[in-house]
Amino acid sequence: MDYYEVLGVSRDASQADIKKAYRKAAREHHPDLAGPDADDAQFKNVQAAYDVLGDEDKRAMYDRGVDPRAAGGGAGAQGFGFEDIFETFFGGSARQSRGPASRTARGGDTLVEERITLEEAVFGARKDIRANLAQVCETCHGSCCAPGTSPVSCRQCGGSGHVQRVTRSLLGNVMTTAPCTTCGGYGTVIESPCQECSGHGRIPATRTVSVDIPAGVETGTRIRLTGRGDAGVAGGQAGDLYVEVRVREHEIFERRGDNLHCTLPVPMTAAALGTVVTVPTLDGDHEIEIAPGTQSGSTVRLKGLGAGRLRRPGRGDLHVHIDVVTPTDLDSHQKDLLRQLAEARGEDVVEGRLSSMSHSVFDRIRQAFTGQ
Repeated sequence: MDYYEVLGVSRDASQADIKKAYRKAAREHHPDLAGPDADDAQFKNVQAAYDVLGDEDKRAMYDRGVDPRAAGGGAGAQGFGFEDIFETFFGGSARQSRGPASRTARGGDTLVEERITLEEAVFGARKDIRANLAQVCETCHGSCCAPGTSPVSCRQCGGSGHVQRVTRSLLGNVMTTAPCTTCGGYGTVIESPCQECSGHGRIPATRTVSVDIPAGVETGTRIRLTGRGDAGVAGGQAGDLYVEVRVREHEIFERRGDNLHCTLPVPMTAAALGTVVTVPTLDGDHEIEIAPGTQSGSTVRLKGLGAGRLRRPGRGDLHVHIDVVTPTDLDSHQKDLLRQLAEARGEDVVEGRLSSMSHSVFDRIRQAFTGQ
């Protein structure tokens, strides 16, 4: 017997889908509901299928090829019976209450945004962050009761948190259990709630939280501070605080992964003759050598001067991109000097037009287009 086929669900069906299919099939075949169309044997098959597929552990065994009913002695041994049928038809539970509910509840998680500089992202930093977070009430210390008082047992349910009532159904009189409306299922009543927190055990507040920003963080990185979020209700466990990092743009450097990039303008004459230039880095000024004849687009790499690597040792590199600057404000004397240079190099410029140039340059261009 294929339990999935009995309930008419696929093997990857969710628990909610399995439960829904079981309720439908049980109504169709239950002797007291289906009348003359009832199929007692099929109803037992439906019960068996839900006994296995409705329990995640048993379902896992069945998916591995082991029938837990056969291994464990059948539905009776597995505890399947009236309680599950009751839940199917009446939407409640015939199981005895496990006791009153707890007032305590975990506090919510909170997300705050913190903007940092590129320097702080590269080297790491310690920041103090102000956030709106609930904190434990200092008057009642999370008990929810006015000072000197405590919760009292609910007279309606006797402290159980639940009340029972008898209802009539097709199966006869049925005892149902529901949360007590007087105490809300807690089993106790707070007759004198704390006025400071209105009986919640916590109050809204603005707190300052210190957080260590590790080296190598990027925009979008979230740092989790366990137990630093909202205080829990009625003294419950505090939630977590998440700090999402936003790195401000830098006026000089651009980050790409673990590396930093910047552009260095170099005068045409310095690029032609070669020079030594002092460039700023996040670690201080650093000298780099511009080789004679350096062209625009050339890159000088400074190892280990990039961004820190998140949760990894070492740092990336700093890439300095050279931008050769052509002068635009030459006076007549400077223009004459450039003309003399052009003539000396065989690059005659007449009336603003390049009249002659090395034939080898044009030869390379022609070969690129003609393949000859």
